[in-house]
This record gives sequence, C-alpha cells and structure tokens, in this order.
Amino acid sequence: MSGEEGWRPPFATGRIAGGYEPLKYYLEVARERGREDLVERALLSEEDFEWLRGRIAEARRIRLLDLLDELEDRFLERVDPEVAREAFKRYGVEISSGDAQHRIARLLASWLVEAGEEWGHLRLG
Repeated sequence: MSGEEGWRPPFATGRIAGGYEPLKYYLEVARERGREDLVERALLSEEDFEWLRGRIAEARRIRLLDLLDELEDRFLERVDPEVAREAFKRYGVEISSGDAQHRIARLLASWLVEAGEEWGHLRLG
C-alpha cells in the first residue's frame, strides 16, 4: 500500500482502525474536486459525540462490533462513493465505489469510537 502509514485524524489512536490513510486520501480527493461539503461531512461533529454518548448511556454495555456497525450505517450517507473509490485507488486498492463507501464509513465509525475513548465517553475492554 502506498502513502504515509502513520497519518491519523485528530484524537484517533489507531487502536480499532489501524491505518487511516484511505480517509486522508478521501479528504484530499474531495478538496481537489472542490467538495468542501464532503470534507465537512467526513469530520466528526459535536452531534456525532452526542449520539455516541447517548447510545452508550442507553446500552450501558454494547459489543464493539455492533457499535461499529451502527455507526457505519450512520456515516454511510455522508460518504460519496466515487470520491471514496478514487481515494482507495490512490491508496493502491481497486474496489467498487460501494465497497469504498462502506470502508470509508467504517473508518469514520472507528475514528468516532477511538476519539470517544480518548475523551472518556466510553471505555473499551
């Protein structure tokens, strides 16, 4: 795989996602295409953290995979499939736009959980 292997967005630890390079390329492609709206939608918001806090309070205990699945579904509509496909192409991986969209959404989900742990909103076992 190409790219800077150590890049992470703010408050991401890599504990869940490992690498965030495809997200870096996603943001890059969106900016190059003049799609600042996509960049904004790919950044974590206070609303995302509020949702996470509420979900954790409601469930008290939730399996990490279930939480990531819920978050992936939540983020999916915020990811442009063609920009995601181009991001993975730059990363050195040829996949369909639908798969790329899901993978970027999963990275956003992982980022929110990692950041949530860093901010003390949840504790991973």
